[in-house]
Amino acid sequence: MKYIISTDSTADLPLSYIKDHAIAIQFLSYTFGDTVYGAGNQMDPHSFYERMRAGEMPTTNACIPAEVQNNFEAYLKEGYDILHISFSSGLSASYNNARIAAEELAEQYPERKIVLVDSLCASMGQGLLVHYAVTMKESGKSLEEVADWLENNKLHLCHQFTVNDLFHLHRGGRVSKATAILGTLINVKPVLHVDDEGHLTAVCNVRGRKKSLLKLVDIMESQIDGYENNIVFISHGDCQEDAEFVAAQVRERLGIQNILIDYVSPTIGAHSGPGTVALFYLGKTR
Repeated sequence: MKYIISTDSTADLPLSYIKDHAIAIQFLSYTFGDTVYGAGNQMDPHSFYERMRAGEMPTTNACIPAEVQNNFEAYLKEGYDILHISFSSGLSASYNNARIAAEELAEQYPERKIVLVDSLCASMGQGLLVHYAVTMKESGKSLEEVADWLENNKLHLCHQFTVNDLFHLHRGGRVSKATAILGTLINVKPVLHVDDEGHLTAVCNVRGRKKSLLKLVDIMESQIDGYENNIVFISHGDCQEDAEFVAAQVRERLGIQNILIDYVSPTIGAHSGPGTVALFYLGKTR
């Protein structure tokens, strides 16, 4: 049975990748000033981060169930089943909203199948999980086989990232104001990850930007034994040079040459801020 792979815009996959592999995207929106950005109305990522650097603060919204339902229905009418890989339920209502849409459609299209996977991932961690799904689909695996693999392996999709400005984490409720002030004064850079519940949590603190970038690779090196990583994803909040530095470390220290680098999308970048660098790969534990 033919099927399509769907995911949220928070997977942060390059547009060329989305087009080449015919991935359906469910857009989360964000608001800057009086303008709402979403499907069909996207801001250039560099401009987005420049406005944040200038002090503007965007707000974000989850996928709207009615929009997801309309998007899903278009594929069901064409005879496709759907495998939807959602943004972490620990960070957004998007998974639950997609579930609502799927339940509505199940009654109208009982002959069709919609399978939802709560990725418990974010940014290009979600994107890397989608990449593995796409690879399996294109090799001839069924929807059920791909969904089973995703459920069995999603907690091995490791996320390590660091931010350059603690005040963005404070605004998102991730650190206290006192921690943000003190950390900024003594140049502390937090290293964080997405845990098994799909929540954003701190791993450790290091002094200095370069050390925080190196720490991402240190942690990766300690986690990947026994896992084949033919490709690694890196996302960044408008700091390409730092992302390239991490990529060079991965190539030199771990021998992994195939690395995809792209922006942290505005929907996630609104919370992590400019200067975020994130590293994604398969490992034995998050």
